[in-house]
Amino acid sequence: MGAGGVLGAFNRAGVLEAADVHVAARITDRAGEPDATVALAVALAVRALRGGSVCVDLTTVRDELASGEVAGEDTAEADDERLRALPWPEPGAWLDALRRSPLLGSPAVLRLYRDRLLYLDRYWREEQQVCADLLGRNVGVAPVDEPVLEDGLRRVFHRPGSEEQRSAARIAVAQNTTVLTGGPGTGKTTTVAGLLALLAEQAELAGRRRPRIALAAPTGKAAARLGEAVHREVEDLGAADRARLAGLQAVTLHRLLGWRPDTSARFRHHRGNHLPHDVIVVDETSMVSLTMMARLLEAVRPECRLLLVGDPDQLTSVDAGAVLADLVDGLGGAGRRGLRVAGLATSHRFGETIGELADAVRTGDGERAIAALDAGGPHIEFVDAPAESAEVTEMMRDILVPKALRLRAAAAGGDPASALATLDHHRLLCAHREGPAGVRHWNRRLEQWLREETGEARWNQWYLGRPVLVTANDYGLGLYNGDAGVTVRGDGGELRVVIAGADGVRDFATSRLAEVETMHAMTIHKSQGSQADEVTVLLPPRESRLASRELFYTALTRARSKVRVVGSRDEVRAALARRAVRATGLRYRLAEEVGAAPRPGLPST
Repeated sequence: MGAGGVLGAFNRAGVLEAADVHVAARITDRAGEPDATVALAVALAVRALRGGSVCVDLTTVRDELASGEVAGEDTAEADDERLRALPWPEPGAWLDALRRSPLLGSPAVLRLYRDRLLYLDRYWREEQQVCADLLGRNVGVAPVDEPVLEDGLRRVFHRPGSEEQRSAARIAVAQNTTVLTGGPGTGKTTTVAGLLALLAEQAELAGRRRPRIALAAPTGKAAARLGEAVHREVEDLGAADRARLAGLQAVTLHRLLGWRPDTSARFRHHRGNHLPHDVIVVDETSMVSLTMMARLLEAVRPECRLLLVGDPDQLTSVDAGAVLADLVDGLGGAGRRGLRVAGLATSHRFGETIGELADAVRTGDGERAIAALDAGGPHIEFVDAPAESAEVTEMMRDILVPKALRLRAAAAGGDPASALATLDHHRLLCAHREGPAGVRHWNRRLEQWLREETGEARWNQWYLGRPVLVTANDYGLGLYNGDAGVTVRGDGGELRVVIAGADGVRDFATSRLAEVETMHAMTIHKSQGSQADEVTVLLPPRESRLASRELFYTALTRARSKVRVVGSRDEVRAALARRAVRATGLRYRLAEEVGAAPRPGLPST
């Protein structure tokens, strides 16, 4: 409230929050830095972290803020005119002031990369470490019996149309670190299961022990899905391969690395206490932050095979970084250092309709996306109206109430498996938490409708059929951010909560769960790593800074069989016209090291 000068002006315009101002003022004061433009640079670097970027490009930040190209928070920014009217420093003079600043001295508080990307020291070091660790791992690859490998490829990838999976597995066998990418239904899990069988076979022939294999994902729900999917694929293999892969289980990354009660940033396994595994598979890598990737890479033994699996076109981590997209963009497929990306392109899950729509959204083709929505069919429903309109509200009541009542009926039966299966039939996905198209609004609205239907007064937050989402890791209970469950009737008539996580279905008294929220609706960000038979997507208003093709694509690809898109044509076009760009230098560090060129048409950061 009392901030003056440049920081005060940017705070009043809505660009900087109080925390940004306080951090910048504190740091410059401690360093004896009098230049207000340096304080502004620090504040913008702190602000960038809140939006998911690990740095800020001082040569473009003014235009990017005004155009909405930099990922922001769940709030409206100041209008473009007001942003451009702020006292922005001239870029050249701004960079000169930073180069003279003691904050770039020793010890460094700030770091400049490519003479325009400004980092807080911690994230500069983490990005540098991730690049060095990744490129330093591809040495000492175990030799492979090529004739046996080719026979094995034909054996484990026996389905028609499996050539892509065979090619990806060949790439992965030849290197210690592999990035395996592909959209939904392209066979990533099939490739993982087949590759694990081939690696186990090679170890067996070489007289080595059975490989110690770890399957991991960022959230409990994603880990549970990974474990189930790999188990299904392994069951499709021959008896010998099934025996080689018996007993595989998936865990969260936090559990794999070994959580510590004294810190949330460090783990039991690190560079001085490596993980014991011979093969580590990480699924949903798009959700992995820069910090978590740094912790993982320092904990992996140099000779361990590391497979990073994910879809680079999905939304990135809630925390800072865009590691998977950086790996794909920076490595460019192949380079001097032999670290190749294995890509899968052909989808086998969706029918032509959802697949066509998802591809149009992924590539930003607004007219093709509109045409796919208009064509509709059994797998796509398009409601051409703003999510906050009265028409949509009435329609949503007709859709959502029967589904909630079915969930309530399943919960009353006391069968956890049935209740959880019913929960996965449908997801209502929103871009925002607040507002008329947000999660809180729709959760409250649906609870009101349920009270009207059942006639029950609810003075307690817990009620039969309440779907819940875990919002924070609780290592004592074995619950992880992203785990989902439902409130059911216990054997004694009391309410219990059953939650599906990486360790299977768990049962809890309601009093033991503090960090949970109602999940009749959930944000698209929180939906990553999960799927439902049917998905309803509420598009954000066209002026929302969260509207992006990555957000829309992620929402669409949560659906197994049907997607319902609610929003106007203008809102569809607005989402596809905006990219969820994160400022990062990792792709450039990688490209410089491997001699590859970043993908053409990428944003400058």
